Amino acid sequence: MDLQLKNKRVFISGSTKGIGKAIAKTLAEEGAEVIINGRTQKSVDKALELLKNEVKSAKISGFPCDFSDAEAISTLINKLGEIDILINNVGVFGETDFMDIPDSEWQRFYDVNVMSGVRLSRAFLPKMLKKDWGRIIFISSESAVNIPVEMVHYGMTKTAQLAISRGLAEITKGTNVTVNSVLPGPTFSEGVQEMTGLDEGGDRKKVEQEFFNKARPTSLIQRFAETQEVANMVAYVSSPLSSATNGASLRVDGGVVKTIY
Repeated sequence: MDLQLKNKRVFISGSTKGIGKAIAKTLAEEGAEVIINGRTQKSVDKALELLKNEVKSAKISGFPCDFSDAEAISTLINKLGEIDILINNVGVFGETDFMDIPDSEWQRFYDVNVMSGVRLSRAFLPKMLKKDWGRIIFISSESAVNIPVEMVHYGMTKTAQLAISRGLAEITKGTNVTVNSVLPGPTFSEGVQEMTGLDEGGDRKKVEQEFFNKARPTSLIQRFAETQEVANMVAYVSSPLSSATNGASLRVDGGVVKTIY
């Protein structure tokens, strides 16, 4: 299927690995002009090399940015110019008992996971509205509606993303600009591999069985999603073909959340 993304200009925050990198690869394969991002120039350069080897025809570049730094975000926005599709993917997470989370961690999670998308959307949404076409996508999480007791601060930021996404969608009423959220479930990214210890080796099948028996027993697929499976959904929502989807929270959670809406 042609997703009609050829020559669309895309920026994906936090895209040197994991879900973000899979999205970048998929959109580059569709002919989009992709701009990736990581915290350091080294991480950006490494990801660019890998992506250009994987997608020979890729039109792809990248910029570093620390999304906990408002001034750095402002500098990045000036470098980016005009963007057709904004994918707010950058995020931090980690397991910490609620009683042990200091104020500084609450603030860091909020700054990176929430304010990054706020600042980027505030910069690019007006331009999208002016030309009457654009896509903004927030990569939230099933943790937005299924708050994990071991990551309350992370869940809070993901819920906030849903509120912001829906609120921004209201601004686009009657236009060809859409704002949506995508909610991945547990996904086999580098971060999850590190959290489960699989980055140091181990039996994935055994780890998955234990994780889904104890941590996410409501999962219907009973396995980690692949980053490509999430990227497939994001690619569709990024495309002109998704024009009737606006203000939505789209789950790629493997059925973890037990709701019918």
